[in-house]
Amino acid sequence: MTAAPPLRWDDARARPLLRGLFDAAVAAADPRRVLAAHLPPKPAPGARCVVVGGGKSAALMAAALEDAWPDVPLEGTVVTRYGHATPTQRIEVIEAAHPVPDAHSERGARRLLERVQGLGPDDLVLALISGGGSALLALGAPGITLADKQAINRALLASGATITEMNAVRKHLSAIKGGRLARAAAPARVVTLAISDVPGDDPAVIASGPTVPDPTTFADARAILARYAIALPPHVAAHLAAAAEETPKPGSLPRASFRLIATPLMALAAAAAAARAAGVEPLILGDALEGESREMGTVMAGIARSVRAHAAPLAPPAVLLSGGETTVTIGAGPAGRGGRNTEFLLGLAVALAGTQGIWAAAGDTDGIDGTEDAAGAIIGPDTLARARALGLDPRAVLAGHDSYSLFAALDTLIRTGPTLTNVNDIRAILIAPGPDHGRA
Repeated sequence: MTAAPPLRWDDARARPLLRGLFDAAVAAADPRRVLAAHLPPKPAPGARCVVVGGGKSAALMAAALEDAWPDVPLEGTVVTRYGHATPTQRIEVIEAAHPVPDAHSERGARRLLERVQGLGPDDLVLALISGGGSALLALGAPGITLADKQAINRALLASGATITEMNAVRKHLSAIKGGRLARAAAPARVVTLAISDVPGDDPAVIASGPTVPDPTTFADARAILARYAIALPPHVAAHLAAAAEETPKPGSLPRASFRLIATPLMALAAAAAAARAAGVEPLILGDALEGESREMGTVMAGIARSVRAHAAPLAPPAVLLSGGETTVTIGAGPAGRGGRNTEFLLGLAVALAGTQGIWAAAGDTDGIDGTEDAAGAIIGPDTLARARALGLDPRAVLAGHDSYSLFAALDTLIRTGPTLTNVNDIRAILIAPGPDHGRA
């Protein structure tokens, strides 16, 4: 009996596989799947259970909590991004703006602080925290206005600062971040359930750590703003210089605990399992990669070429998986439309220069790459040629930070809509066997 010929690696096989890996990573961070297993013991009869939270997944987490604890008299408020609300029965949901806060962000943060007032030592506060919470909970410290926070937020987003640096600044301009929400809830017990969207899963960085002790200082915030030459209104500079009230420091919140329910590494592990099931060997390069997006693309192109040509660091068919949060530094010139994932992919495509047998996908697991309406995109060996056939110069597009427009023209964007979770970016580079490695 003649054996069936090996499957051919082409667009029709590669692109659905990459999309499936991305979808598997997102599904692994679905609160309805993972939240219940991490809940603490239920509060004693007669004790209050107050739910507070902020982030792109906060409303879905609240709904998952209501499903898991139908017999507990829950009360409270969570704040999520516009378009990310989920129906709830007992927990109030407020929608606000992201990535630049608005008046609802301020109102939502104030409402959370009101919710935790007057609690006793037997009461339980459940804090549901996920990515996006920094912008969605935007109540300024005394003397800091919403306009101040909006302006500084925009400047940080365009500066190339890391998420850790941005959140260190945000904490020191806030009335709720950097552990201040947990301090306001004392003497109640505070249990935080969090979905991580930050490199390293640092609890103090996720949503700027409203229930977590803060190791950073006013001096750190001043140094970060100076490093990126961010101009400050005089009264904001005076607030940072005065350092009147520091954030709660490690050891100062003894009744607060923290539990991660979904992380980038968990999502990458799910994508790796899906790759193995498809007969492709995965290699997780890391869950916390940072750096300039286009430069990351150049580095990853070199690794992918090595796999294709030399079967090193692993033999194809293989997929290189990575997570984390790269940055896009906008220069003085005009910028087009794009996010860090589409910029990474265009940088990767330019560096690969049409190398055969390599495809890639990258996307933000929240479904929104930067401020655009797509999670990311998929590239293949023909991406540059197809772009040029449409009259687009990929290098010029990359220089103008207009990667979204290029992939929209090619119809290769990944569109999921809001996923209601967020474990940061997922990047997958698929490498088929070269001519010397067979055609498995």
